[in-house]
Amino acid sequence: MKLLTSLLFCSLLLGVCHGGVFSFIREAFQGAGDMWRAYTDMKEAGWKDGDKYFHARGNYDAAQRGPGGVWAAEKISDAREGFQEFFGRGHEDTMADQEANRHGRSGKDPNYYRPPGLPDKY
Repeated sequence: MKLLTSLLFCSLLLGVCHGGVFSFIREAFQGAGDMWRAYTDMKEAGWKDGDKYFHARGNYDAAQRGPGGVWAAEKISDAREGFQEFFGRGHEDTMADQEANRHGRSGKDPNYYRPPGLPDKY
C-alpha cells in the first residue's frame, strides 16, 4: 500500500501530464519488471565482472518507459545499493554500481559496461 501511495504522490508531484497518474503507475510497474529481468539475466549469466552491464541495462530499459520507469529504476537501485552497503559491501563497489545505474537511466548505451565475451542473448 505504501508503494502505491508513493507512486500516486510522486506522479502528482512530478506533474506527469501526458498520460496522467495511470500512465506514470504503468510505466513504474513496467520499469520494475525491466529491473527484475536484468537481475534474473545477471544471475543466469553468472558472468564475472558483468554486474555493471546488467545494472546499466536494467536502468536503461526502465528509463525507456518514461518518467515512471525512471522513478522505479532510481528507487530500486538506491534501495538495493543501500541494503548491500549496510550489510558490509564495499563503498567503492556501491559507488561504481550507482554510476552504472545513472549511466543507464540517463539513456546512455548500457553496452559501455558490457564485458568481453558475454553471450549475445544478454
